[in-house]
Amino acid sequence: MNQFMKNLLFFLFLLTSLNGISQDKSIKVEPMNWWVGMKNPNLQLVIQGDQIKTAQVKSPKAGLSIIQVHQADSPNYLFVDVRIEKSAKVGIYPIQLFQHGKLIASISYALQAREPGSSSRESYSAKDVIYLITPDRFANGDPSNDVHPSMMEKEINRSNIYSRHGGDIQGIIDRLDYLKKMGYTAIWNMPLLENDQKVQSYHGYSITNHYQIDPRFGSNEKFKELCEEAKKRGIKVISDIVLNHIGSGHHWMKDLPFKNWINHGTQFVSTNHRRESQQDPHSSKADLKSQVDGWFVPSMPDLNQNNPFLAKYIIQNTIWWIEYAGLGGLRIDTYPYSEKKFSNAWTMAVAQEYPNMNMVGEEWSLNPIIPSYWQKGKINPDGYRSGLPSLMDFPLQNAIQEALNEPESWNQGLMKIYSVISSDIVYADPYNLVIFLDNHDMSRFYTQVKEDNDLFKMGLSLICTLRGIPQIYYGTELNFANPKSNEHGEIRKDFLGGWPGDAQDAVSGKQLKAQEKNTQEYLAKLLNWRKGNEAVTQGKMMHFAPKNGIYTYFRYTEKSKVMVIVNKNAHESLIDPTWYREILPAQAKLKDVMSGQISNLGNSIKVAPKSALIVEVL
Repeated sequence: MNQFMKNLLFFLFLLTSLNGISQDKSIKVEPMNWWVGMKNPNLQLVIQGDQIKTAQVKSPKAGLSIIQVHQADSPNYLFVDVRIEKSAKVGIYPIQLFQHGKLIASISYALQAREPGSSSRESYSAKDVIYLITPDRFANGDPSNDVHPSMMEKEINRSNIYSRHGGDIQGIIDRLDYLKKMGYTAIWNMPLLENDQKVQSYHGYSITNHYQIDPRFGSNEKFKELCEEAKKRGIKVISDIVLNHIGSGHHWMKDLPFKNWINHGTQFVSTNHRRESQQDPHSSKADLKSQVDGWFVPSMPDLNQNNPFLAKYIIQNTIWWIEYAGLGGLRIDTYPYSEKKFSNAWTMAVAQEYPNMNMVGEEWSLNPIIPSYWQKGKINPDGYRSGLPSLMDFPLQNAIQEALNEPESWNQGLMKIYSVISSDIVYADPYNLVIFLDNHDMSRFYTQVKEDNDLFKMGLSLICTLRGIPQIYYGTELNFANPKSNEHGEIRKDFLGGWPGDAQDAVSGKQLKAQEKNTQEYLAKLLNWRKGNEAVTQGKMMHFAPKNGIYTYFRYTEKSKVMVIVNKNAHESLIDPTWYREILPAQAKLKDVMSGQISNLGNSIKVAPKSALIVEVL
């Protein structure tokens, strides 16, 4: 066989493998394909088609066995348990549907080969810095997909903060070199899956198709290209996972597979947002049920994760995207709104296939005890053992903004950071928490510190050197702010230079203001230094209680040591180094990370007003 024919056959195999092709085009199967060599050989296929409830399902080819067929409440779904035998080879496996002895559909189901090292892939860690992106507001790399005829929301209007603006996956790909140059090693995109909603579909959290990238962002193939191009540059791609709810425009809402597929049917009943009820020893069952079963908002129907078929669907969907796209990590939206039993089943299933996969959950509580409950390794009084490796550190985020804004006193100012870090005792692994100054749901940090450039830089210094995995929201390097309101649409403003004709461009530097360029350069230098510093990326932390407007901490390993001194005072401060003698040798030399200047320790350490001094201890 010549090379042309080999290439042609390979192309045709890939084409069929992505679509679960059937003779009857009205038949749909999910997942569309799977892989040989997975640790769990069992798979549940969801077959959807008109009046197929009574169909018999057969798999005539050895290697893919039908174990059991489950009828749904709807006449238009079948849930088929299959097993991929150890003898299964890469290839196409026909799945046949019969009614009254007559073949009504034949699905060409593809089993593919896994990428080498897929199960042992590296995930994000404290060695990384994560760049959070709102894709619709980042960059429009392909204007041809701005409007899609099949989607309900067709308007592109950059002057409307809640309309779609046209950002897409190609725009992110085009700026990967910029992100690498800045020093970011991971990107977390807000959800990219289809959101076919009438309004406000731009944010991505109202999913209407779990196996399809929104066509206004690109395609499944384009997303896979993003992951591959990012990997070439040493950048991991983190997917934003929504386990708790779907969008009201999801096709399920017109034809529920089971009557209990959605909590409260198709009627909106709000959650009480009492997340504490998940672990509160005094919580009523009524409060817990309202928290877990209630809808987040009217446009986001709440999934009933107690339905075993739904639970398996969501679990398999996550694994499919990890394997298909080559994901480097997961972020889970609204984590404490899900059923505890399901959450554990989901994390355990992912970890079974990908033992190194890091997963960070959103738990927006300011008391460290609450998020710590959900971290893997935590021994809780009620016996609950979570499988979630990481949490978003909302307590620290709140502490930093309060610390920098409040006047100094015995229980205010920098003491807030000290207090939260001191509470790390409640976490199983505080070094694996994701730390941040702001995100897509809160005011920009530059706004939080009232656009004070000195405080802003102090915050950047803290987030890049404290324990944990730093996450920085796109545009932070350009002093993005939301001065007019706290509306999400304003917070998620367009990235500079992401659209043809933009007056300013972050990548080329065109027309950037002096302060924007200064921050961009400062952060790039800090992030690129961080990548190569063992103490900050892998070391332990020791801190000293704040006094007189000074907060000092060290990051250290056996080979490396970094000292950070935060001076909130409006005047230059001279610090007595003998206070730190247990970790700072008298004969030490100090290398200023930003200036590169090396000096002997001496009798005092000079710290400029309203600044953070970061030095390597040599």
